[in-house]
This record gives sequence, structure tokens and C-alpha cells, in this order.
Amino acid sequence: MSPKVNILMVDDYPKNLLALEAVLNSSEYNLVSARSGEEALKCVLKQDFAVILLDVQMPGLDGFETAKLIKEREKSKYISIIFITAISQTTEHVLRGYSLGAVDYIFKPFHPETLKMKVQEFVKIYQNHDRMKLQSDLRRQSELQVVNEQLERTTFDLRKNEALARVIGETLLDTIITFDVHGYILSVNPAVKDMFGYSMEELLGKHVINLLPEVKYNNEESTPLQMEALRNSKGKLLEAIAFHKKEGAFPVDIQIGEATIDDEHIYVLSIRDITNRKKADSEKKQQYTILEKLVEKRTQKLMIANEQLRKEIEERKKIEEDLRLSQEHFYKIFESSPCLIEIRSLTDGRYINVNPIWLNNTGYNYKEVMHQNSPILHLTANSINGEIHSLETQKSIKNAKIQYQTKSGEVREGLLSTEIIEIQGETCILRVITDITERVRLENEMARLDRLNLIGVMAAGIAHEIRNPMTTVRGFLELSKGDPEHLSIKYIDLMLAELNRANSIITEYLNLAKNKVSYKTSQLLNPIIEALYPLIQAEALRTGKTILLQLNECPELFLDEKEISQLILNLSLNGLDAMESGGILIIKTYMEDQEVVLEVHDEGCGIKTELLQEIGTPFFTTKDTGTGLGLAICYSVANRHNAVIDLKTSEQGTAFFIRFNQQEKMSLINQQTSKSRTK
Repeated sequence: MSPKVNILMVDDYPKNLLALEAVLNSSEYNLVSARSGEEALKCVLKQDFAVILLDVQMPGLDGFETAKLIKEREKSKYISIIFITAISQTTEHVLRGYSLGAVDYIFKPFHPETLKMKVQEFVKIYQNHDRMKLQSDLRRQSELQVVNEQLERTTFDLRKNEALARVIGETLLDTIITFDVHGYILSVNPAVKDMFGYSMEELLGKHVINLLPEVKYNNEESTPLQMEALRNSKGKLLEAIAFHKKEGAFPVDIQIGEATIDDEHIYVLSIRDITNRKKADSEKKQQYTILEKLVEKRTQKLMIANEQLRKEIEERKKIEEDLRLSQEHFYKIFESSPCLIEIRSLTDGRYINVNPIWLNNTGYNYKEVMHQNSPILHLTANSINGEIHSLETQKSIKNAKIQYQTKSGEVREGLLSTEIIEIQGETCILRVITDITERVRLENEMARLDRLNLIGVMAAGIAHEIRNPMTTVRGFLELSKGDPEHLSIKYIDLMLAELNRANSIITEYLNLAKNKVSYKTSQLLNPIIEALYPLIQAEALRTGKTILLQLNECPELFLDEKEISQLILNLSLNGLDAMESGGILIIKTYMEDQEVVLEVHDEGCGIKTELLQEIGTPFFTTKDTGTGLGLAICYSVANRHNAVIDLKTSEQGTAFFIRFNQQEKMSLINQQTSKSRTK
């Protein structure tokens, strides 16, 4: 059984309420009576109503005023209101009722069945609206649950990857060191304790030369560690002399890699102790020496044959070892890289290999990819100026923004880098794609939220600033409604002042519009300042301050005189307000880097660092009576004049610099010349 629907009946005459109750009496309705507009408002605050039957003529709040207040409240603005009256039957009153949001206007005496049927229909509309709202809430909860489940899965994967990386670092026998571009150690793994005798804490902030005093570059003799040469040896396996805290020097193999985090270069150094290998190599050499002596004692021919065989074996071992190490390093990088890596033949476009992350991100399996000749990912340049065809050429690419398509048809964002390599005599292209889809989505969402936040702040500011003077005007009008003699000239002047204030705020807000038309003409900046000087000087003298003009010769600019005057006045008056009595405000004009610069410098206390990012934001002000639109208008005027505003501030004062670009003047001259030629 569905719950009862609440219906509110409002009439100051009890017999009318009894008549309405008799007509609408039903087991499906919960009828609530109110004897005045004030009592009706209290009922609306406590309960939800499907329909309100509202009498027009009532003492205190009449029906029109009551309906207006109900419609202004967000929760009750959609309630169906039916006006019932026996007096206010003129077209003017009917139209006013509909303008306030009423759904019907009924005259007394009314037909009971007609009223009953109308109420039934509006109740059905209310019930349908509630049903649709419930369905929408259920659907939204279901979608939110799906998003939460996806977020939980992603969080679990991140934690798993972090745990695996930590376990690998803790169990690895090789020492892993990260250091900055200058060689100072940022982190080490636990293996450093066994290999070097230092604790992890002892090495943080120390230079890497304390552990590796000498390095062999390009299989040459050991030389002192050189940071530039070490950084340039990325990916190479080098021998070096390491130094133990207590036991002294020992031989190691090292390999360096590089990563960039927030434009900062971080280097990762892998160190492997090869003492046992060196000892084994030394023992092998001794055995070879003994064998050579025995063979030499036997016959000269066997010695020569054995010597040739030994050289061939050593060369083969060296080649095999180098090949093994090269393949091992490439395989580790290829398999463990978080980027999508593919290798294709440039001869026929055949896929030679792809790494696991490539398969995971694209949704393909290994059999579907191998030996395919046509492109699978359908790479496209994610830029208007990007050359799509260059993605298929032999030209190397570095971090080009692209889009690629997965097996399911999803289009993802990435950064593409390519290199040409040789594999067993075949020319191939190595492609590395760094997936940035989630980062792009996050950046777009943050930009959207920033725009919504700015709209909310501006709306709140406008509502607050306009509502204050309107409240004052309404208060005096309400006061005078009961006794017109209270409406004196003084109160009328005060109301006009408040209305002028509201109009001023609206005018200033409209000055912020980007699409406002500026009437620019070629003129000098200095005469505009000189014309405003008496006005600014008068304000300065009134508060015991001084104005200094330092105007240098500058070329003509295309300016809207009224807008530039407003900009100069706003900055000058702000500077005067910021200073104590005796302060000096300096207004300068000069040329700098082919730009005309207007500088307004005060001797105030400066602007706090935490407030600098809010400067120029509409409705942000540090004044007790300011609207927060003055500087915002200055930035809007500068933008329409292709000018840039920057500032310098300290405890000794603040200087605003307005830099006018000469290119705008040349552009306007060219446009005018083009128009005259067309005519």
C-alpha cells in the first residue's frame, strides 16, 4: 500500500477549510490546514506536499507573497500551487498568480468534482516525479558502486606493484644506488651493508665517489671517477674499483640508468661484486701458463697449435659473454618496462616481438600479434600540426603525443619514441609508448572542476554584493508600507544611494566581459595620465600623501581612453589606500624591450605571499568596503589591449607593471590598410 500524499489547505476562514476538507476527503490524502501564510510556511518547512490550495486574500502574508516565498525555497519550488479566491478575479491578479508559479487559479464558488479531479491529476504528477527521482537515485548508486569497485581494483594493483618492487630491492644481492645529477646519493638498498660495510643511513647525502673512486671507461685503465663520463655511459657495463668501509678496494661491475621525475634527472647505479670471478680468472690464467709450459717442453708444433686454439677459445668466450650480457640486459629491460614496446621489421612491417605490458594494455594475445604485417594499434598524431604519416617512417621520434586503439576499440593517449635498430642483420624499428591516458583524464577533470569553482565563487560574490543594498531598500519600503509618513527624504536618499551602489557593482562586473567592445584610437599614453593627475592629486592631498609623475617619451598606442583611464585610476587609488599618511605614489612610463611600460609604485606594506595567487580574481579584496572588482577590471582592460600585468611586492611597497605590446598596433594598422584597399 502506497503512503498517503500530503495536501496543504490555506485559508483564514475556518468554514472554507471545512468545505475543502469535505471535497477532498480520501484515504489516499493527508489533509493539512493552515489559517495564515505564516502558518503555511511553517508547514512547508516541516513536511513535503504534493499540492497546496492557497487563498489569495489573507491578513498578514497574502496568498501571492506566501506563494513567492514557497517558490524561492529550493526544496519546495516544484510544489503545485492552486489559488482559490472569491475577490481577486481580475485578469491582473490571475496573471500575477501564474507568474508566481501557480498551476491553476480557481474562483469561488468552485465546482467540487472539478476541484477534486484537478487535485487528483496534480497528485499523480507528484507521485510520478517521486518515482522517477527514486529510479534516478538507484541508478546513480549503481553507477557509483561500479566506480568504487574499479577504484578498489586499481588501488590493489598499485599496492601489489609497490610490494613487489620493495621485495625485489630487499632480496637483490647487487647493490642498487640512486643519485642526483651531481653524484649525491638519494637512496640505497639493503645489499649495500654486506657489499660495502656501510649502513643505509650512513650513505644518504654522501657522494658516490666514496664507494667508487675509480672506473674503467671503454675497457681502458682505471681512472678517477668523472661524473659526466659516468652519466654518458648509460646502459653500458663497466668495470670499476669499489672501496669497502673496512676491507679496502675490490673489483665490481657497474651499470647506470637514468630516469626523469618532474624534470629532475635521477640516476640508478647497479653494482655487482666480481671478486670471485676475478679470482677464478686469475686461477684460469695460471692453469693456462702451466699448460703452455708443458706443451712447450714437448714439441714446438703442439705449442703453436695449442696457442692458436687458446686464442680462438678466448675470443669465442669473449664474444659469447658479450652477447649473453647484451641479450640479458635487453631482455630484462624489454620484459620489465612499464612502457609498451614493440619491434617491427622495416622491410615488410612484420611484428618481431612485443613486451607483456603491450599485450596487457591492448588486449591482444601473443599469437594474434606475431608475424602480422599491417599496423595493429592504428597510431594517430594527437595534434593539429602533427604529421600522421611520419609515424610510419624511419625518422626517429621523441615523446610525440599520439593516440592508439586497443582490441576492444578503446582509444588511449600516449607518448611515442622510436629508434632504428639492427637485429641479426635486419633493419627494425623499436617503438616505445608511454601510456598517459589516466593523466590526461585527470588533467581534464581538474580543469573542469577549476572552471566550476570559479563560476561558484563569482555567483556567490554577485549575490552577496547585490543582496546587501536590496535588503536595505526593502527594509525601508516595508517600514513605510504601514505608515507612509516614515518615508522621509533622508530615507529616500539612502535607498537611492544603495540602488546606485548595486548599479555600480553590476557596471563593474560587466566591465570584466572579454567580449566587450573597445573603441581604440592611436594616441599617446602620457596625456591620459596628465589629464587624470589633478583628480589623483586631490585624493592624495586629502589623505596627506604625494603623487610623483615620471613620464618618459613613448610611441603612440591603440588605446580606448575611457578604459585606460579606469585602469590608471583603479591602480592609483589602490596604491593610495595601501599607504599611510606621508607616503609617495610614483607613476612612470618608459620603454623596455620594445614595449611601452606603465608603472604604478606605492610605498605601502606590500602584499602577503599567500594572497598573490588571488590577485585579479573577481570579488577578492582585502579592503573592508571593497567589492573585489577593481583589479579584476584592470586585468580585463589589459587583456583587451593585448597588454600584460605583473607586479613586484615587498614590505617597502608594491609596483604594478602594465606592458603594452607594440605588435597589436602593427596588427591594427595592417587591418585598417587591408580594409581601405578593399574599399
